[in-house]
Order: sequence, then structure tokens, then C-alpha cells
Amino acid sequence: MRPRLSALNTLVALWSTLFLLSPLGVLVVHLSWPDIWQVWNTQGGQALRMSVQTTLLAMVIILVFGTPLGWVLSRGNARVWRWLEFLLLIPLLMPPLVIGLLLIYLYGPYGVAGRLLALGHLSATNSLLAVVVAQVYEAMPYYVFAAQGAFSQVDQGFERASLSLGVPPVKTFLRVTLPLSLPGLTVGFTMAFARAIGAFGAVIVVAYYPHTLPVSVWIALQEQGLPVALPLAALLLIISLPLPLVAVLLRRLHHVASTF
Repeated sequence: MRPRLSALNTLVALWSTLFLLSPLGVLVVHLSWPDIWQVWNTQGGQALRMSVQTTLLAMVIILVFGTPLGWVLSRGNARVWRWLEFLLLIPLLMPPLVIGLLLIYLYGPYGVAGRLLALGHLSATNSLLAVVVAQVYEAMPYYVFAAQGAFSQVDQGFERASLSLGVPPVKTFLRVTLPLSLPGLTVGFTMAFARAIGAFGAVIVVAYYPHTLPVSVWIALQEQGLPVALPLAALLLIISLPLPLVAVLLRRLHHVASTF
């Protein structure tokens, strides 16, 4: 019974892997590097630079505000923090298109936040700021929960030992907690980066202009067809996939090395 079950599970696992990776095979078959280079020299280069610029700004915001939030969720034992953790699942699970519609109501010209931004001659619709805001809303929950997991894995005995030696809490966090949680934080950061640079649903609602790379893929598909959209999509994969894949690989290698 067990050998048959094991063989069946192995067969299903291999089929599932093939099923999930088959679209990448199609991309490799139907794409050539000259196509990517041609797209880069025409419409892809500017869109990619816009995506990278806004994503870097979004990641700074996510790091500054998401890291303390992840730490509080991992250390807070009060009921209020557990409810906060539950509520943060909502933006994580919310469809990106719905996020974009709600952002329009909040940050649009007639929204509360939009009117406040207008006082400073800023706009969170069809602007670089709008792209950054949409990317933050789409990607930040991924980093927060990854940070929570990373901080939860840190042995608090090291922190207590540091505090008992007279090291202030801030220095303890910077010298003990942060280095020990860095592998998990790095994976969370790269996952959020990939999510932000690939943000489409919320971005296209609040910022059709300026065109980011995901929006450019959609426009190319609508106006010029699949042969033009596919190289743009490949360009998006080239810029978004390496960081998280390398981060996961390095973490696994570190885990394997630590077991010996």
C-alpha cells in the first residue's frame, strides 16, 4: 500500500510541477533575445526604468514602515495585536483591482487623502506618486508577514542576554535581532520587490499614466497583439524573478550548511 501511495504522490507531484512550469517553456520556445532587445530600444526601456524607479521608492517605504510592524506582530502578545494581524490579512487577500478602486476613492481628487495632497500640489492619480502608492498597497503585506515570521524565529534569549548586559533596546535590535532575522527579511524583501514591480491591477486603475512595464504589457497586448506583448512580459520576468530566486536559494544553502 505504501509503495503504491508513494508512487502515486510522486507522479502527481511531477505532473503538477510540469503544469506550473509549462508556461515558461512556451515563453522560451516563442521568444528570442533579439525580440527583447528590439522592445527594449522602443517602448520597453522607458517603461522598465519607470517601474524600477517607482519600485525602489515603494520598497524604501515598505522597509521603513513594514519592518517595525512585522516586529510588533511577532512580539506583541496582547489581543489587540492578534486582531491587527487578522485585519492585515484583508489587504493581503484583497484583489488588486479592488485595491485600485478603493485607492481612487481615498487618494483621488475628491477623496480625503487626495484633497490633503492637493494642498501640497501633489496628485495620487496618473502620477509617479500614484504608482508608488499602488505598489506599496499591493506589496507591503507580503513583506510584513515575512518579517513577522523572520522575527518570530529569533531566539529571544539572545535579546534578553543583550539587554541584561546593559545594551539599549534599539542597539539590541540593530546588533542582535536584525542580523539573526536578516535571511528571512531578505526573502520577504525580494518577494515584495517582485510583487511591487509586477503590480498591475491597482496601478492601472490609479495610474494608467505614466506607463509602468506591466501596464505597457497590457497596452501592447490590446493594441499590437501577442508578438509585441510577449517580449515585454519576458523583460518583466527578467527584472523581477532573479532577486527572489537567488534569495531563496541562498537561504536554503545557508540552512543546509548550518545542519552540518
